[in-house]
Amino acid sequence: MPEKSGAKFYDLPPAQRMEWVGKQAQLSDADLQALSGAAGLTLEQADHMIENVIGVYGLPLGIARYFIVNGREVLVPMVIEEPSVVASASFMAKLARSGGGFIAQADPPEMIGQIQILGVADTPTARLRLLEKRDELLAEAAKIDPVLTGLGGGPRGLEVRIIEESPIGSFLVLHLIYDVRDAMGANAVNTALERLAPLVERITGGRVHLRILTNLAERRLARARVTIRLEELAFENFSAEQVRDGIIAAWAFAAADPYRAATHNKGIMNGVDAVVMATANDWRAIEAGAHAYAARSGRYTSLSTWGRDEQGNLLGTLEMPMAVGIVGGATRVHPAAQAAIRLMGVKTAGELAEIIISVGLAQNLAALRALATEGIQRGHMTLHARQVAIAAGATGELVNRVAEQMVREKVVRIDRAEQILKEIQGEA
Repeated sequence: MPEKSGAKFYDLPPAQRMEWVGKQAQLSDADLQALSGAAGLTLEQADHMIENVIGVYGLPLGIARYFIVNGREVLVPMVIEEPSVVASASFMAKLARSGGGFIAQADPPEMIGQIQILGVADTPTARLRLLEKRDELLAEAAKIDPVLTGLGGGPRGLEVRIIEESPIGSFLVLHLIYDVRDAMGANAVNTALERLAPLVERITGGRVHLRILTNLAERRLARARVTIRLEELAFENFSAEQVRDGIIAAWAFAAADPYRAATHNKGIMNGVDAVVMATANDWRAIEAGAHAYAARSGRYTSLSTWGRDEQGNLLGTLEMPMAVGIVGGATRVHPAAQAAIRLMGVKTAGELAEIIISVGLAQNLAALRALATEGIQRGHMTLHARQVAIAAGATGELVNRVAEQMVREKVVRIDRAEQILKEIQGEA
């Protein structure tokens, strides 16, 4: 560990951090080059991923440390542009270690595909006809991907709903439950829906319209819990009880008020999305599923919960849809994504989901702790000041000098950074 040699990990230059990470995770030189950006996504690879490619766009890749997930030490890659997220997630993971770290669990990788059926004369009768043909429909869906079926995946169930009221009146919706194994699953599910459409029309006498996976992956949830020992919570002038009770009160605000819940959940997604992006998974799908799940009761609320146990320790939980994969799509194409998966040592999509949900809970704790005590700006200010200093034209050691003065003055603005930079340069 860098600390044992007297150097803090964050004080090391990026090359030495990378060297340490490589040794810890036993990564190959190719993996290290991919993670560093030296041999990451090529222009040719990018050109095959999306349309009208003219280049590739870089974002910072950081490593969250100290995570224990289900008893296993994990180094977590995070891709994010926002200051303090990686550091705060790491610090919360460090606080969690004495309580055993994070306990996480992921559901089987079952996704839901939807078929919209219009023009049905009698929707209740058509619904029953579809249910009567359940086995036939599932057998047809099982023919789509013999490789996936051979791996234990494929269709798992079928549900039929009647939408009683809509802007176009009533219609039917068929849900195909499909186990996608270690993939995110959109392509497999959408292909199966296309295959079923003609059969569904024959059974119902209606017209199939939309055939599409839903990102409200309520059958593919991940959940994590953590115990933060009371003695870990005290710092500076804040007692452990103050911090614990402040965190619980801050969470209660989000649980009761959708305006607060939106920002509260955004803090969770700071951690979640950063790992999703590092593995080239679909962060827009994860975001959509998370916020839809937060509103499933009819009122938007917190995805997490916080409370205390009989010993006074702080308890946190987080549950949300987590449809991520480790095979197929951009995850298979992007060299850095593959290296990130190897870095974490995950072998299944479920293991990846368990790490991601743990990071989301850690980041939520970091935000609540800051809000309930010193305020959110203190943690952000130093790193944000560095960005402002660079934007003002500072380079090299001048970046820190300009940033430190803005932080001392508690004025982090580009006009002030430019003034400080001129003053320093004038002194020289």
